Amino acid sequence: MTSPFSLEGRSAAVVGAGSGIGEAVAIGCAEAGATVHCLDVNAEAARRTAATIRAGGGQAEAAPLDILDGAAVTAAFEAIAAERGSLDAVVSTPGINVRKPLLDYTDDEIDRVLGLNLKGSAHVIQSAGRIMREQRSGSIVLFSSIRSVVVEPGQSVYAATKAGIVQMVRAAAAELGSRGVRVNAVAPGVIDTPLTAPIKDHPDWYGAYAARSILGRWGTAREMAGPTVFLASDAASYVTGAVLFADGGWTAIDGRFAPPGM
Repeated sequence: MTSPFSLEGRSAAVVGAGSGIGEAVAIGCAEAGATVHCLDVNAEAARRTAATIRAGGGQAEAAPLDILDGAAVTAAFEAIAAERGSLDAVVSTPGINVRKPLLDYTDDEIDRVLGLNLKGSAHVIQSAGRIMREQRSGSIVLFSSIRSVVVEPGQSVYAATKAGIVQMVRAAAAELGSRGVRVNAVAPGVIDTPLTAPIKDHPDWYGAYAARSILGRWGTAREMAGPTVFLASDAASYVTGAVLFADGGWTAIDGRFAPPGM
């Protein structure tokens, strides 16, 4: 019997596949049977991920892509659909954060975070959605964050964009559902990636984040592949407009106080 989690025979475009969560998701989609198109602003990094997939027996191609360029996103997705006959799954992982108090943000920093996290995500939904709407099938998965619902000092603009991604996902799901297209979000907790690498230089900070999850540790990029493959697959055929928190239980116990003896 074919597993409902299988992506065998399907095409998957993973944006941000050159490193971190995107790389892990691209490999996970390939392991589930998809032909993976590794897209990243860093073309060489995308090629390395594709080579890793092929070395493991999977099918993958690579190409450069900057999601700030809406026309380029459309061209990339249309090329995949033309080559493969369909665009079955699109996953977008890129994000940027500038950790500083809101009152200290410069206009350039605001534009950078809003531009990549929101405008870039909108480009992905628009370009993938137009293709999938016509083929009457497909799954789009964007990456949000626990910061969509819980914040801390220094996370203001980033948190706003991650909440915005959730609302875009919900709206797109409502608009595209009648055409057989599902749109969902994964919301990671603290994950060991290049984006969070600077925290490792502060052991107290690193340890405090680990202690905020039920599991008492950081997550790995690899642990984001399973939730993403689920949302891309037929196992999630009745899941759309949803946010899947993969946060080690962080949001379940945020702000907890454990009384003595508990």
